[in-house]
Amino acid sequence: MPSFDTVCDPDMVEVKNAVENATKEIGTRFDFKGTSAGIELKDKEITLLGDAEFQLQQVEDILRNKLTKRNVDVRFLDKGAVQKIGGDKVKQVIKVKSGIAGEDAKKIQRLIKDSKLKVQAAIQGDSVRVTGAKRDDLQAVMALLRKDMAELPLSFDNFRD
Repeated sequence: MPSFDTVCDPDMVEVKNAVENATKEIGTRFDFKGTSAGIELKDKEITLLGDAEFQLQQVEDILRNKLTKRNVDVRFLDKGAVQKIGGDKVKQVIKVKSGIAGEDAKKIQRLIKDSKLKVQAAIQGDSVRVTGAKRDDLQAVMALLRKDMAELPLSFDNFRD
């Protein structure tokens, strides 16, 4: 029985490379000389540092640019609030989303069920497995999910016949 998994996983190697490239650019840019502007990556959290919110926005733009060049979808980024730290410095923590949240998985499952296609969707941890009798039905589900779940950076793995 043909099946595939719907997942939401970033390529962390590419994210790490993008953060390193952004760090290099921040180090060489004239407008950041002598400031506390910077980026740090720990596990799945990116910390942006700066002297002011405007500078933090510039650092974020550099990061987004580098992620886009490395084909990492910026919808994986979940921005936190800007926090003030010692003196007049600010920081912002950006979480890199991984896996489909339970609420979104239920929404995907409901969408597939309401489409009246002859497929079944089962939530399995951080992914949703879709099985059906025909390959064409599975491809129709992929198109449906890409169209209706545009806010999630979904990808499809383990396509089996």
